[in-house]
Amino acid sequence: MRILIVSDAWLPQVNGVVRTLSKVIAELQKLGHDVLVVHPGQFRTLPAPSYPEIRLALRPGPRLSALADAFAPEAVHLATEGPLGWCGRRYCLRRGYPFTTSYTTRFPEYLHARWRLPPAWSYAALRRYHNASAGILVATETIRSDLAARGFAPIKPWTRGVDTDYFRPQDKSWLDLPRPVHLYVGRVAVEKNIEAFLRLSLRGSKVVVGKGPQLAALRARYPDVHFAGYRENGELARYYAAADVFVFPSRTDTFGLVMLEALAAGVPVAAFPVPGPLDVIGDSGAGVLDEHLGRAIEAALRIDPRRCREHALRYSWLACTDRMLGHLVPIPASRREAAGLPVATSAPDADAELRQVRALQPPT
Repeated sequence: MRILIVSDAWLPQVNGVVRTLSKVIAELQKLGHDVLVVHPGQFRTLPAPSYPEIRLALRPGPRLSALADAFAPEAVHLATEGPLGWCGRRYCLRRGYPFTTSYTTRFPEYLHARWRLPPAWSYAALRRYHNASAGILVATETIRSDLAARGFAPIKPWTRGVDTDYFRPQDKSWLDLPRPVHLYVGRVAVEKNIEAFLRLSLRGSKVVVGKGPQLAALRARYPDVHFAGYRENGELARYYAAADVFVFPSRTDTFGLVMLEALAAGVPVAAFPVPGPLDVIGDSGAGVLDEHLGRAIEAALRIDPRRCREHALRYSWLACTDRMLGHLVPIPASRREAAGLPVATSAPDADAELRQVRALQPPT
């Protein structure tokens, strides 16, 4: 199947959405599917307000249509609700193509935390965006229930996965810091509620791995915290494994892939009892959820690392990919004919046409 994925979040960004898409696409390709990702790197871009590391596509409609038509997709998935997601939605509606979307970030709470925008306004816009789809893919039952109560439909379950070969228990002694080591991994941004962790008086050490708009300010405000910056590949896996507890202070994530990565490394999780942690940790015994985050941390330190690893082994990227495939809605041949596109395109011709379109890469 030729699968078109449209995402405003893509490499070199490092976050749960990008990691999930990268892993799922790799699995799709192993299964023999042809995948095209339309992402900001293919367009002129501008920096996101207050978050310059994220680039937003500028007037992407015509080029997105050209890329999509050249690819001649048999199914379309819109991964994000940014400029590309909205243009992808408009493209599909104009063509009469069914498409699926995914709800991966609680933008109403994010926008409220950053700019005090009333959540009701954001939810109204998101409801209009998602309800035009053939299925809204969500990672947890908590988020499904919340969106259903707000009038979102149809909602489809789509879990996440973790690479348990990559993230695994390893030697802790290389990280020469006072124990216990309390670790946070993720964007260093206000919506992640990191200061709820950094303000705590804890024995041992606090380590923050990641980058973002709050990094400089938090470094200055908390000089005793070890800010490791952005880490990738084996370094990131080693940081996870070196920790004694993983602290997840966010109240706005829909899932929290980093929790699974920590658990796979045999590290228990401490978090608030909110969507994301409630679904990933639940009553598994692999972490502790408490409105008093310090109390959750102290209790989590007593958890057997083997229980954490066992819980993470229940998740796989293949299962995640199979679930997504089951939710995709094939584009009827009649719709493609009506759009003047070939119903069956030979791979060489399609690839040649796609290369011609990609040759017109604009500067960033």
